[in-house]
Formats: sequence, structure tokens, C-alpha cells
Amino acid sequence: MRRLTQLMNLALLLGLLTVAGSAAASRKSDTLERNQYAWAGAIRWGDFDAALTLVDPTYLAEHPVSEIELARYEQVQITAYRDRGSSVDLKAGVAVREVEIAVVNRHTQAERTVRYREQWRWDDEAKNWWATGGLPDLWEGQ
Repeated sequence: MRRLTQLMNLALLLGLLTVAGSAAASRKSDTLERNQYAWAGAIRWGDFDAALTLVDPTYLAEHPVSEIELARYEQVQITAYRDRGSSVDLKAGVAVREVEIAVVNRHTQAERTVRYREQWRWDDEAKNWWATGGLPDLWEGQ
């Protein structure tokens, strides 16, 4: 009887750990979805200051965005932001999303499409996902 009680307790403990692990993975996944949604909205509506709040603080410290760079984003209007595929590895804490962004130059009214790869990393300490590559390069290195 004692052995049966021990086995039942062990099964209960394993069940609780599984539920706790699933809940943590679910929270992690929900946070990624929420951050990617906020990122896409900020980029889509031209709120690049808001997008910067989702950029990895370590990346920003190494690659600060100047006022001139931010002013350059004011010269464009985003007309489309399309998710073209993504992959997530919750255990490794990494995610990648391929995006297509339609951009109109406010001065020339010329529209073009830019392909962009978002890369995200999970920060265990902050319990948050961060975009690791900074703002999208809407000029493709020009």
C-alpha cells in the first residue's frame, strides 16, 4: 500500500510539473505573439519610437539610433506589413519571422517592397521577447 501511495504521489508530481511547464511555454508563446503584434503595429503605423521599445536593450546599447536615422523613417509611409512565414523554438528561446513591407517615399510617392527578417530572442531575466536586429532597413543598406 505504501508503494502505491508513493507511485501515486510521484505521478501527481510529474503531472503538476508537466502542467507548470506547459503554462510557462504558453506564457512564453503568448508574450511572443503579443510583442510581434505590437511590433508589426508600430512599424505599420510609422511609430518607430514605440518599435524601439521592443528592440533588445543590449543591441540598442551597441547600435544606438540617432535622431538623423529616426528622421529618415519620417520620410516614408508604410502601406503594408505582411507576415510571409515564421518559425519558433520556445526551448531555445528564438523566433524568426519573414516579413514583406510596402514602403512609399513621402516626397516622390514611389512605392517599393522590402523583405525583412525579424529575429527575436527570449530574455529569461526580463521574461520578455526582444527584436534582436533593430529597426527594419527600409533602404536595404543604401
